[in-house]
Amino acid sequence: MIRPLRLSLAAAAAAVLTGCASLGIDDAVKETNASAAEFTGGKLELSTSRDQRVARASLSEELLGKPLSQDGAVQLALANSPALQALIAQSWADIAAANQAGRIPNPVFSFERVRLGDELEIGRLLSFGLVDILLLPKRISIARSQAAQAQVQLTSTVVDQITQVRQTWVRAVAAQQTLQYAEQVKQSAEASAELARRMQLVGNFSKLQRARQQVFYADATTELASARHTAVAAREELVRALGLDNAQSAKLKLPERLPDLPKAPREAKAVASAATAQRLDVQQARAQLDLAGKSQGINLLFTYIDIEAGIRRDTVFDNAEGTRGTARGFELDIRLPLFDWGSAQREALNAQSLAAANRYDAAVRGATSQLREGYSAYRTAYDIARHYRDEIVPLRQAMADENVLRYNGMLIGVFELLAEARDQVTSVTRAIEAQQQFWLADAALSASLRGRPIAAAAPAASGGSQPAAAAAH
Repeated sequence: MIRPLRLSLAAAAAAVLTGCASLGIDDAVKETNASAAEFTGGKLELSTSRDQRVARASLSEELLGKPLSQDGAVQLALANSPALQALIAQSWADIAAANQAGRIPNPVFSFERVRLGDELEIGRLLSFGLVDILLLPKRISIARSQAAQAQVQLTSTVVDQITQVRQTWVRAVAAQQTLQYAEQVKQSAEASAELARRMQLVGNFSKLQRARQQVFYADATTELASARHTAVAAREELVRALGLDNAQSAKLKLPERLPDLPKAPREAKAVASAATAQRLDVQQARAQLDLAGKSQGINLLFTYIDIEAGIRRDTVFDNAEGTRGTARGFELDIRLPLFDWGSAQREALNAQSLAAANRYDAAVRGATSQLREGYSAYRTAYDIARHYRDEIVPLRQAMADENVLRYNGMLIGVFELLAEARDQVTSVTRAIEAQQQFWLADAALSASLRGRPIAAAAPAASGGSQPAAAAAH
């Protein structure tokens, strides 16, 4: 009776284990490249061999050999960032742990040797969790759900990292571009301050008039120092996001200006039609709900009963009589629910399932709202940046050209001309800020479409530097 039972259980376990295909890190990376192709470009990989690391280093050097575009920054991060490689390796560990959860514990072999007078007793016991074997298909299903959840988490993490790289690149280029204009403001202020000093010396300027120009020069110097630090900080933030070492950071070259605005913004209908089921936050909440449901069934049984089954073989040697006897049988260890009926554990399982269900509902309901908010920020930033590009900057340029003509006709003086030039630079600086805000909102909207909403600062129509404002008085 025992032998057929043992063989049938072993055969069933072997059959189930044979049919279980575990999710590997290569499968997870491939799925991420497919589902988030607009972020990875199909270039995400975990480098585990020397040839892969050499290829990554070669690509990094190639990208650093020219001014780094936004797409180039993404490629460089994928090829060079050790932090991103660490995230993939951690996902590998999570997937391996999930696969391990789908395997039954190994059987335990116990050996006993007892001597009593002339008798020697040797006992052998092979035991295993009977409930674990009976629930093996359920454990495999749970393990697959955990591995799928780890894969979705990998995709979410990669989307977050690439969005951060895109936004960091925008801030670095905008800070560098703003620094160039701050230097122009400072040069203009320095020239006007020196001219005011000389005119006061010859009696053509009052002390108050010179002080106004000197104050503007002092403010412009402060703004330039602040702009320099902002440019350095933004560049170093990009260096960290790309995972560059000291030698690589010295080779980093950025474009002189941000990309032009697209000819037309994204259509609201195209954004609204993004399938909710494809969003990563909804997928993750759904995976957690499925996992909670499957885990509740298997854990609920363990709150009532747990059985350990064992096959025993004992051999007794009687040296006095020269005999040998063998006893065979089986053991069942059953946990009796006398003191703890598992009610608290069952309440915890029910609470976890209810929480997972409500988190899923919250993710589904909030998805469209997040998209509407993200698109509003995107469209507002686009409209403001386009307004600066098409209206304010051209008007300032026309005013500057007109003032040059008036100066040549001796209708205005040099200080009025310098003040107008400073106001024009201020408008351009604000236009850069608006353009920066648009590209930040564009990256945030792309992430939100994938279910990874990122908070972005609200577009601002005002800003500018204090020196430019002071120049108008």
